[in-house]
Amino acid sequence: MRFVNAKIAALLSATSLFAACNKYEFAAHYEGLSFEMQQVQRPVIPSREVSVADFGGVGDGVSLNSQAFEKAIDYLASQGGGHLVVPKGVWLTGPIELKDNIDLHITPEAVIKFSSEKSLYPIISTVFEGLDTRRCQSPINADGATNISITGGGTVDGSGDDWRPVKKSKIAPSSWKQLIKGGMLNPKGDVWYPDETCYKGALVSDAFNVPQGMESDADWESVKTYLRPNMIGLRNCTNVLLEDVLFQNSPCWNIHPLMCKNLIINHVTVRNPWYSQNGDGLDVDSCENVLVLNSTFDVGDDAICIKSGKDEDGRRRARPCRNIIVDNCEVFHGHGGFVVGSEMSGGVQNIAVKNCRFLGTDVGLRFKSCRGRGGVVENIHISDIVMMDIPTEPLLFDLHYGGKSALEAAEDGESSQFDIAYVPKDETTPTFKDIYIKGIMCSNAGRAMYFNGIPEQNISNIVVEDSEISAAKGADLRYSDGIVLKNVSVKPSEGKAYSFANCSNVLLDNCGSDVYTYNTESIEVK
Repeated sequence: MRFVNAKIAALLSATSLFAACNKYEFAAHYEGLSFEMQQVQRPVIPSREVSVADFGGVGDGVSLNSQAFEKAIDYLASQGGGHLVVPKGVWLTGPIELKDNIDLHITPEAVIKFSSEKSLYPIISTVFEGLDTRRCQSPINADGATNISITGGGTVDGSGDDWRPVKKSKIAPSSWKQLIKGGMLNPKGDVWYPDETCYKGALVSDAFNVPQGMESDADWESVKTYLRPNMIGLRNCTNVLLEDVLFQNSPCWNIHPLMCKNLIINHVTVRNPWYSQNGDGLDVDSCENVLVLNSTFDVGDDAICIKSGKDEDGRRRARPCRNIIVDNCEVFHGHGGFVVGSEMSGGVQNIAVKNCRFLGTDVGLRFKSCRGRGGVVENIHISDIVMMDIPTEPLLFDLHYGGKSALEAAEDGESSQFDIAYVPKDETTPTFKDIYIKGIMCSNAGRAMYFNGIPEQNISNIVVEDSEISAAKGADLRYSDGIVLKNVSVKPSEGKAYSFANCSNVLLDNCGSDVYTYNTESIEVK
């Protein structure tokens, strides 16, 4: 009998080991999820390997390797895919286009550095700032590819300093003195441009950096450097992995997956200079089934941003950004730690953000839009976020976004009046609702919260629980309906802990009674 039991025990042990070995590797990140979401799997890449050096590549930082990368990728594609290994060295190149079943494997001692020679980047039709427009081709790009990855522990550098304009106010005098030895200045002498085409592009662009009045190819070429590309541009791709890579110094946004499905971003570092104009970290745009895990961001604009197109272009696309988990990420500099909008016209839904740290971002959790967008942002679940040294708000809803960072708007003294003119609601009215936030800890903020809604479509059903915020000023909520604050401790250095203007159906449960109200109905303080 003991022998039989021993056999059964051994069998059970083997079965448990098999089950453990076959457990979904990201299962822990799905625990407690408040919506249904499929398990996102890694792309399947054939085991075949080639080196870029096998195709004439030279990693000396001087030789141009565009043809070597192209030949290697074409060879792998012809064989059904595999791993393109980038060995030790600095590999200067023009754009790299990924194809089906290919892993770009950048070894830890390797750097892919993209050339700043503008002629290598053709102007193509694409999407930027949520609009159908033209930009220069992304240094790493893929369109319609399946099973692709960038891995290996190495570095991708976009040579962004050769593309971006720079404001004098954002860099040290010694750096400014060095910078203006080349390029050109605007008439006021407070903005540097790398060349005349960049400056001309700035003159003819709207507040959201999209050139106006471009009717011919020659018109677009005349503003080419202004059309600086996003460094990683992935469009309509399926089964994508970015893992164990440093992505830095992008000309514009750093990583931009657009209309992609089944995307894993794990253990990456994303860096841009803090002064970089439009130096976003990650812009997840109209994507579905996305994991953003264990990653670090230190950038010049929004860090982790969720988008779905802007205005009529976004509504026509009608591709919501949905089913996304952001877990265990850290953000240093950035206009926002986690951001939704302002391009959200196609909708945003089913998002979980948890276990993150925002250390010195302009805003912590930033939700932004404006009249004209349309779209619905709903079913967002945020928990266990630690923040410190947030100069504006750890929690911001702003439906009056005009293109400036929250810090720039604050420095310019912009603030809406308590009473805002009503505009009839239609398809262009943005909606933010059903957002649940729990376990926020923030030390040293400028203002505890700011909800800046619109009268025709209040920010609605926002629940904040079990949170502690110390700030110079208390929470300021306007044009909001169905707000629940439960076990929330707001400790302002001056003024009231909570201010409500033109709000309704507010519940403060165990939050204290230090409250100011203006034209607010149905407020209950427990």
